[in-house]
Order: sequence, then C-alpha cells, then structure tokens
Amino acid sequence: MKRLAGRGVLLAASAMALVASRVAYAADINAVNNAAKLASGVGAGSAVPALGVGAVLQTFVGLAVVIALVFGCAWLARRFGLQPGQRGGLVKTIGGASLGGKERVAVVEIGDTWLVLGAAPGNVRLLHTMRAGSAAADTVAASSPAPLSGTFGQRFRDALKGEVGKRFNAHGGGDR
Repeated sequence: MKRLAGRGVLLAASAMALVASRVAYAADINAVNNAAKLASGVGAGSAVPALGVGAVLQTFVGLAVVIALVFGCAWLARRFGLQPGQRGGLVKTIGGASLGGKERVAVVEIGDTWLVLGAAPGNVRLLHTMRAGSAAADTVAASSPAPLSGTFGQRFRDALKGEVGKRFNAHGGGDR
C-alpha cells in the first residue's frame, strides 16, 4: 500500500513538472511573438531624449544647489567647531619639527612661557622651558649666515684637511 502511495505521489509530481514546463514554454513563445508588436510601435530615435534649453538649465540649477550645499556644510562645520581653526585660547603652537616617523618636537606658548615638548607614541615630555620670544632674536641671527671667504676649492680643501686631521687623531695618529 505504501509503495502504491509513493508511486502515485511521484507520478503526480512528474506530471506537474511536465505541465509547468509546457506553460513556461508557451509563455516564452507568447513573449517572442508580442515583442515584435511592441518593438514596431517604437519609432526610430524616440528613445533618445532631446537636449533642450530646459534640460540644460535644470542640470545647471542642480549643480548649483549641490555646490551651495557643500559650502553650507563647510560653513556649519566651521561655525559649530567641527573643524579646528585659529582660536585665541590659552595654548598656542609656535612651531614644530618631525624627528622621525613617529617622533616630533613642538614649541608651545602658554602665557609668557614657551615649552619645548618632545612627543612620541604614548608619551609627551617637557624638554626645555624658556621665556616667550627669547628664541626669536637667536633665530634672526642664525637665519642670516655670514658671507663665506675664499673660493669653493679653498673651502673644500680646508674642510678635507680638518676631516683628515680628526680621523688621524681619533685613531692614534695612524701611519703616514
């Protein structure tokens, strides 16, 4: 009895699959036949939109709105402090220099004092403290070098003599 019921279910399932495939085939044939009718109703070139003055004007107005939106967001960010700007606060950065990939030296002004800080990943150390503006006079003097005397060849010869003298004195005189 169970065998007959199992065969009946299998026969019914295969009959349903056969009917479903025939219906799908008929739908495909119908779509192919009607596609020719639908395509014949479309005129040549009617799918391409015409670029009139209205379309170009609409494009420019849309572009202007997007640009205005970008500038408006930037103004809001600056207004509400989302972008760092120049603020007259207690701490002011005077300058700084990178010493490597992750190390940095910075000069920070607090009141009338300059702090020279060394910063590395995970720590910040105070390297030196000085009166504000005290290094400004030194940097002006250092920025204008004294004129060099002699020709390049003479200066190069003197520099080589100095290096040779340093190396021979460092190694105990050496053999000449």
